[in-house]
Amino acid sequence: MHPDNLASTKDDMVAFIAGHGIRRVPGRAGDRVPSILWDDDENPDRWKDFVETAKAAGATFITMSEEVLEKEDVEMLIEEVQDQDLDMVTSTNELDEAQSLVQHVGKIGHLQLGFPHQGIMFLCETSTDWYDRYQQLLDTIDDLGDIVFEDGDEDEEP
Repeated sequence: MHPDNLASTKDDMVAFIAGHGIRRVPGRAGDRVPSILWDDDENPDRWKDFVETAKAAGATFITMSEEVLEKEDVEMLIEEVQDQDLDMVTSTNELDEAQSLVQHVGKIGHLQLGFPHQGIMFLCETSTDWYDRYQQLLDTIDDLGDIVFEDGDEDEEP
């Protein structure tokens, strides 16, 4: 089962973490922090194993962050896809996908748990299918923007 809103999963996580006597800290591990990503995608309850591992490692707290899809984020994505579409770089399918994200506004699409141990952040992430596609669309737009920007730099004379 792949829920399209992780709100109930978040509630379960909060209760499970508290039940293990571990505090939650609102926060997210940065990209520059050495980290190891929990890799057990086949197990829908992998986050429970993660919390139990944190406790076994002596963690006194677990970081927890959530990503909620905001209306402004979808509007910006649609605008970016349309701008790229004008350049004939993206397909109508990508615009349709971006527009379909409107139905997920206000929903939690991504959760991250983390705990530090011996200088490394151990992370467990859970996301919805629509959130993964949203991230792919953002990455595509960023990549296309970089290509257009780099091409523009090459055309300029010094």
